[in-house]
Formats: sequence, C-alpha cells, structure tokens
Amino acid sequence: MNILIILAEVGILIIVFLLLRWLVGKLFKLLVKLSILKGDDLRIKILRRNITGFLLLSCIILCLLIVGANGFLIYRGENIQQYTIALIRRIPSGFWVTLGIDLAKSIGVVITAIFSLKVIKSWLKIASNRAKNLDQNTADDESIDAFFTALNQRIRGGIWLWVLIICTQFLKLPTVVSEYLYIALRIYLIISVGLLILKAVAAIVDILDVLSVRYSSPDNLLRFYDRLQHLIPFLKRCLEFVIYVCTVTLVVQQVQLIAKLATFGLKIIKIIAIIFLSRVMFEVIYLLLEEVLFKDQDLTDTQRSRRLTMIPLFRSLLQYFIYFSVAVSILYILNINPTPILAGAGIVGIAVGLGAQTLINDIVCGFFILFENYYLVGDYIEAGKAEEKAVEGTVEAIELRTTRIRHPNGQLHIIRNGDIGSITNYSKQYIFAVVEVNVPCDANLSHIYEVIQEIGQHLKENELDVVEPTFVEGVESLSESHLLLRTLTKVKPGKHLHIQRVLRKLYMDNFQNQCILLPATIPRSED
Repeated sequence: MNILIILAEVGILIIVFLLLRWLVGKLFKLLVKLSILKGDDLRIKILRRNITGFLLLSCIILCLLIVGANGFLIYRGENIQQYTIALIRRIPSGFWVTLGIDLAKSIGVVITAIFSLKVIKSWLKIASNRAKNLDQNTADDESIDAFFTALNQRIRGGIWLWVLIICTQFLKLPTVVSEYLYIALRIYLIISVGLLILKAVAAIVDILDVLSVRYSSPDNLLRFYDRLQHLIPFLKRCLEFVIYVCTVTLVVQQVQLIAKLATFGLKIIKIIAIIFLSRVMFEVIYLLLEEVLFKDQDLTDTQRSRRLTMIPLFRSLLQYFIYFSVAVSILYILNINPTPILAGAGIVGIAVGLGAQTLINDIVCGFFILFENYYLVGDYIEAGKAEEKAVEGTVEAIELRTTRIRHPNGQLHIIRNGDIGSITNYSKQYIFAVVEVNVPCDANLSHIYEVIQEIGQHLKENELDVVEPTFVEGVESLSESHLLLRTLTKVKPGKHLHIQRVLRKLYMDNFQNQCILLPATIPRSED
C-alpha cells in the first residue's frame, strides 16, 4: 500500500510536468505566430529546450524528495496512508467545495472562449471576403488576407491571456500573479495593435498606390506619380519604424523600472519624420525643377544641353543643403546646441581646406567650365593634358568635382575638373566629317570629283545630320602608285563619326560601280 501511495504521488507530479510542458509548447507556437520570435528558429529551439530541461530537472528533484520523504516516514514506522489521510483532513472541507466551483467556473470560461473564437473567426472571414469585393483589383488580396489573419491571431492570443487572468482570480492565486498577468496582457495588446496597424498601413499604402496609378492622367497632378512611385518602399519602411518605436515606447512605459526611457521614443519618431520629409522634399523640388526647365517644347539643342548641364549641379547643391539641414535639425531634437559644433567644424574646415587644395581647385574649375560654356552635357569632346593620353567621348554629367565622359566604345571616364586640361569640343555649331580616299595615279580626277559630289548630294538628302554636301578639298599627297584625296562634309555637332562611316561605305560601293580601282593601301581618316 505504501508503494502505491508513493507511485500515485509521483504520477500526479509527472502529470503536472506534462501539463506544464504542453503549455510551454503552446506558448512558443503563439509567440511564433505573433512574429515575436519568427525568423530565428535556432534560438527558439534552444530556449524551448532549456525551459523543458529546467522543468524536467525540477520534476526529477521533486520526485526524489517525495520518495525520500516517504522513505523517511517508513523508516520512522509511520503509516503513509494514515499520514496522507491526516494531512488531507487538515484541509477545511469548504476548500474542496470552493475549489470545485472555481474549477467549474474556469472550465466554463475556457468553453466560452473556445466558442467565441470560432464565432469571431467566421465573422473575420466574412469581413475579409467583403473587403476584397469592395473594389475589385484595387489592392492585393494577399495584403487583405494577411491583415485579417493577423487580426484573428491577435484576438485569439488576447482572449486566452484574459482567460488565464480570470482563472487565476477564480482559483484565488496570489495577487502578484494577477498583476503580472495584467502587465503581460497590456504588453501583448500593445504589440498586437502595433502589428495590426503595420498590416493595415501596408494594405492602405498598396490601395493608394494602385488608385494613384489608375487615375493618373496628363491633365492632373497625379501625372507626377510615376516619377515619385519609387518613394513608396521608403514610405513603408519609415512607417514601419514609427510603428515599432511607438510600440516599444508603450511597452517600456508598462515597466516601471525602465519607464523613463520612453521619452526617447518621441525623439526617434521626430528624427524619422525629418528624414522622410527631407527625402520627399528633395525629390519634389528636383521634379518641379525639371518640369519648369523643360516645359517649353521649342528649346534649341544648345538650350537643352545647358539645362541638362545645370540640373546635376543643382541636384548636388540641393542634396548637400538638405543633408546639412537634417543634421542640424536632429541635433536640436537631441537637445544638442549645434553652434559650438558648427564653429569647431569651421575651424576644422579651414585646416582641411589648406590641405585639400586639389578639392577646391576641382570645384573652382567646375564653375569656370559651366560659366564660360566650355562644354555642356551631350557635347562630344576630347580632353586631356598634353603629356597625357587624351580622352574623348560624350559628356554625360558635369558635377562639382568631376566630369563624366562616355567613350564611343562604352567606357565611362571620370575626370577631375582640375585635371581636364585642354579641351577640343566637336559640338559647337558644326564640324567637318573628314574622309581621305586613295585613288590610282592614272585615274580621271574630274570624273572622281563628279562621283564624290553626287555621293555628297545623295548623302545630304538621306541624312538629316548633314548640313552641306560633301566636296573635295584637293589632293593631299602624291606617290608613285596613288593619290590621296581629302573630302569634307559639313555636319551637325558630334555627328562626324557616324557620317564618316557612312561615307566610307558609299565610296566603296560607288567606286566599284564606276570601275574605279582603289589601291591596296588602307585609307586613313581624320576626326
């Protein structure tokens, strides 16, 4: 009989251990669904294994204590059955009645919670279907499903925490347990509402994005939306950070030990707002600048090139100005007076300026390039110092410190404005496409001149970039086997390379048709 009683006590303890282990598993599943521990499976497994190990160790120790205590009683000659019955009889009879009623109440609350969860789930499913049917193809159905799924999970977790609090009150557990559970419930509700707002904001932003694209037209302000649509992911990230900061701030306020840290939440939100507004301001001002500069459709090529040149420069200046303003504003938000910092930065700037003369030289040269109109964006230039290899290509951008030149082969050359050296601009007013042709010494030059003039006239009729027909400047050189003729074609700026290639093909085709034999020597050309 004594052994059966000991086994019964150990069995009850094992049942309690299994119940606690089941509750721990459910708790971790709930935390994963709430995205609190999602994305870190290894740490979740380690934490869950440690808690289970602690419970198992506690269960083993208690089992050993039960066996040891009962063994001690047997050693003293006590009857374990009578001793256990005597302990039970010491408990007031009303306690069991009260415990039974409290357990019945707790079971009733659990059943009510289960029924309520099923009803709420069906209502949320109906609401989700109606939200999808409000405006077909307005928002992504996945966003709506994600919101209502998250809402269902948050409601379910909140109800079970509330059930746990009610059960602790029914079972008359210590007041401190209920207080900590209330704190846990408030923290849970704050986090749940924050995550729900995050889902709702994502769905609302998606809806507004789709509506803006749908109703944009050249006649309203939404025509600019395509140019600003790339800010949508940045807006979502900023809103996510704001919601996370608000959630953490409210959670910190619930813990008296660290409640004072909540004052930093508002400052962080202000900093995020300033960063977002500065980015939006920069994009809007840049967009309006382009709209104003290129509103006139009758711009000449020179005017368009000049304006394309000024836009990157203005963009760089605006960017630096906004960065400086944001930095000063953040210092004021953090209650830091920026005046001493700026004064110190001025002194440091003077010292750096004395040692960074190359940088200042590049910036000054950049201003001279722009104001004296050496070249503009879109011009075809050749630049470089006499002792170095020259760089040629189309100007893609003129910035404060550098000029970007794209070579015809595709290479991008970035040259400091101070090292630009001498400049040959092929895009001012006009340029000659020079092609030199070798012909036999005994050829009829008059006939060849007529053929070249016909080719030039045909080229002018078919190529819009040709300003005047091709003509022969004269015989460039003589040799025993051939004559070198130099031909010139007046073309628009930067089009000489293309016209040279076209002319060479025309010369080859027409000379073969006219039975004019070209020498084996490869003709050379000048840019």
